[in-house]
Amino acid sequence: MSDYLSTALTQALGCRYPIVQTAMGWVADAHLVIASTQAGAFGFLAGATIAADQLEGEIQRVIEATGGSNFGLNFHMFQDNAAQCVDLAIEYRLRAVSYGRGPDRQTIDRFKRAGVLCIPTVGALKHAIKAVELGADMVTVQGGEGGGHTGGVPSTILLPQVLDAVQVPVIAAGGYSTGRGLASALACGAAGVAMGTRFLMTRESPTPVATLERYLKVNDPQQIRVTTAVDGMRHRMIENAFINRLERATAFGRLRIALGSAWQWKQQTGMSVRHMLGVFAQSVKEDPGALSQTVMAANQPVLLQRSMVDGVPDEGILPSGQVAAAIGELKSCQQVIEEMAQEAERCLRAVSTPYPR
Repeated sequence: MSDYLSTALTQALGCRYPIVQTAMGWVADAHLVIASTQAGAFGFLAGATIAADQLEGEIQRVIEATGGSNFGLNFHMFQDNAAQCVDLAIEYRLRAVSYGRGPDRQTIDRFKRAGVLCIPTVGALKHAIKAVELGADMVTVQGGEGGGHTGGVPSTILLPQVLDAVQVPVIAAGGYSTGRGLASALACGAAGVAMGTRFLMTRESPTPVATLERYLKVNDPQQIRVTTAVDGMRHRMIENAFINRLERATAFGRLRIALGSAWQWKQQTGMSVRHMLGVFAQSVKEDPGALSQTVMAANQPVLLQRSMVDGVPDEGILPSGQVAAAIGELKSCQQVIEEMAQEAERCLRAVSTPYPR
């Protein structure tokens, strides 16, 4: 690796290239993390969607395949097995953890004492500042172009703001899939880039063929748009029949859709008939719009599973960054990473060479 691609990220995380594979739910499994890690990136396991009784096995699988614990684990403090995620990350001395709604200062201190780096993902300047105050070692800032839950500020505006405001290494996310993008982020002052959609659209991705074909068919970035219909928060995803139906529905109609999907897959959600009837009764007295958001938010992992595991893209949600519209083929993780690194180095060499007079 050349000096152009040696950054605070590669030094701290021990990876060859300043590229992070993010923890996409139902996608970032051990197989994808192994592939991205062996190719020189830094991979995160999606601990939020790996069953509690399988999580330790997935961690062990990556360690055995890569020869060490040089990868990370993503989790959310509101998930049922959050404590297990914390304990396993510390027990196996994983290089880093990532999270959105973050742990408290005491938990972060536990990670620090164990030498586990804390790298939260944020979508706003104030959240980046707060994360650093709580003890984050690095921050990943995702611009509005990014997939899934995302903010409304583009990467070109958000990244410089955060770089000016914090004193820890900053990782740029949202809109990155090429070496040119990596070079631009490094030139701006970032320590590297994080990518989700680009790794989802690789040969090692566990995403079913039918769903991947849906991603590949998108060639207009405007088809990858933000909706608040799922849980009331900004959510960027590929437009499909399910989202269109949800957006057209009234507040009570959304509640019916939410409960209908929970009923269809109630074995996975654990929602009992009694609980569902209770929600219906409560809707008579309260705001059905707020209730539908609550139920849909709880049911969101199942909606994601429907597309990302079951391979039925029109019956689930399709989180995606706008870069999906610029990706026309599935490549291996190694090909993606090496091509990015080569292109980024060419760009950085070009801008550092004086133009002949």
